[in-house]
Amino acid sequence: MPAPTTLASQAQVRAHIQKFLRSFLGVIRILQIAFGAGLWITIAANKYEGSIHFVLFVAVLFWLLTLGLFFLTLLDKQDLVPLLGGDRWLCTNLAHDVAAAVLYLPAIGIMIYKTNRNSYCNLEQYTQYCLYKGYLAAAVFACLCCVVYVVSVIYGACRKCRGEQTVI
Repeated sequence: MPAPTTLASQAQVRAHIQKFLRSFLGVIRILQIAFGAGLWITIAANKYEGSIHFVLFVAVLFWLLTLGLFFLTLLDKQDLVPLLGGDRWLCTNLAHDVAAAVLYLPAIGIMIYKTNRNSYCNLEQYTQYCLYKGYLAAAVFACLCCVVYVVSVIYGACRKCRGEQTVI
C-alpha cells in the first residue's frame, strides 16, 4: 500500500496535468505540435531540394523545442531548467514563440514560391510525378503553424504585461 503522502503527491501531479491540458496554452501547444509534425512529415514524404531544407529545419527544430516545452510544463519541471526555468519560464516560452513565428514567415514564403513554381502540373492531363499537392499541403501546414505561434505570442505577451510569471 503506497504511503498517504505519495497518493497526495500523485493527485497533485494528476491535477496539474489536467489543468495544463485544459488551459489555453496547453491546447495551443498541442496544435503547434500537431501542425509542426504535419509540416515536416509532408515535406519528408515528398522529394525536396534547395530552400525546402530551410523549411524542414525550421519545422523539425521548433517541433522538438515545442515538444520539450510542452512536457516540461506538463510535468511541472520547468524549475529544473538552468537559467531559463523558474521565474523566467514565461519569458522563455514567449521568446521561443516569437522566434518560431518569425522563422515560420520565410518558411511560408518558400513553400508558396515552390508551390507556384510547380502549379503547371496541377492539370488532370499531366501524368508525370508532381510535387504541387505536397508543396501546397506543406504551405498550409506552415501557415497554420505560424498562426498558432502568433496566437501563443499574443497570449504570452498579455500574461507578461499583466505581471504574471507563470504560463498557465
